[in-house]
Amino acid sequence: MMGNLVKSEFRKILTTNGWWALLVPAATLAFVIALGLGYTANGVGNLLSGRETEQLATALGVETGNLPMGMLAFGRAINLALMFAVIFGVFAVAGEYGRKTITTTFLTAPNRATALASKMITYVSWGALYGLLFAGVSSLAIVLTVESERLPSATQWLAVMGASVLAGALATLFGVGLGALWNSVAGSVVTLLLYMVVLENLWIWVSYGIWGPSAAWMGGVLPNGALNGVVGALGAEAAGAAGVRVPGVDEYLAWGLQFIAGAPGAFSWWASALIFGGWVLAAFGGGWLINQKRDIT
Repeated sequence: MMGNLVKSEFRKILTTNGWWALLVPAATLAFVIALGLGYTANGVGNLLSGRETEQLATALGVETGNLPMGMLAFGRAINLALMFAVIFGVFAVAGEYGRKTITTTFLTAPNRATALASKMITYVSWGALYGLLFAGVSSLAIVLTVESERLPSATQWLAVMGASVLAGALATLFGVGLGALWNSVAGSVVTLLLYMVVLENLWIWVSYGIWGPSAAWMGGVLPNGALNGVVGALGAEAAGAAGVRVPGVDEYLAWGLQFIAGAPGAFSWWASALIFGGWVLAAFGGGWLINQKRDIT
């Protein structure tokens, strides 16, 4: 029965335009952002490796090392594109309420829990595909712009690909949960964009400006920051491992590198994945519970 329900969900997706209408602009955005950041990162890397800059850094007691500029450019491109994966997930349940097809979906399944489980399996698969594609186009852009000595190593590249696949699956499932909670595509998307793009980022900046490094953790535990950290933390960690140290302001520099990588305040990638996984459970679990009793007539 579950296999048939999953097949039905795949057919629903493939017979509509939503999957590619979101995928194409998201992949294009990831490529363009990575391309621009690659050029910028390459220029910054050239500046830092200049003889005069190195002499000045030595005089100030700063060790710049050989920053992996390609890794720093990865995070932001993928993270911005992942917002489309969240929006795609919103359509799983909220879209069916809008099209008035949710009644048929629930009535053709043994129970509502099974119907929602089939959506979870289907959209996690699509989210993983989104994440893989975002990492792929970002990789291409970075290869085209960043000098070979500053490109990620094979291990780092594979780590980013894996983290992007994981982030894509989690992001889409988070969207499924939000759509199930709200049961409105417009309401879910507007609220989502307002919070994750504007309000959360504004709060992170304000809190860091007021309390400094002691408030950096907020960016790592809030939903958008935790999602960004799954991929972005890899870039920040790679930069830190390269030996960037500024005596007396290490915490500020660490936050700055995380910001450049698109994940200010993030912990390690796996900690970010666990934290965002908690938000996914809260959203999907809440949507699951609400839809057990929600009137569909």
